[in-house]
Amino acid sequence: MQNKKLIFGIVAVLLLMNLTSCASSGVSPTPSGFFSGLIHGFVIIFALIGKLFGMDVGIYAQNNTGFFYWLGFIIGIGGFGGGGIFGGRRRRD
Repeated sequence: MQNKKLIFGIVAVLLLMNLTSCASSGVSPTPSGFFSGLIHGFVIIFALIGKLFGMDVGIYAQNNTGFFYWLGFIIGIGGFGGGGIFGGRRRRD
């Protein structure tokens, strides 16, 4: 029972983060770093859906730190796209 509450809490936090963390469409004064890239990678599916419906949502931050933003972005895409910790687990009965 305790594990279900913990998993529900983690899923709720991740869902909230995904729904509120799309990349900004303009250029911000401070460059985005690794963790911003990670979050933008996680929410790329929501940004792509927004783009399909004509919203002005950025896919990635234009003002970024370069390699570390890109690295976080790629890791975020992999984590959301099934390459995360539970991607290869099989259920054993």
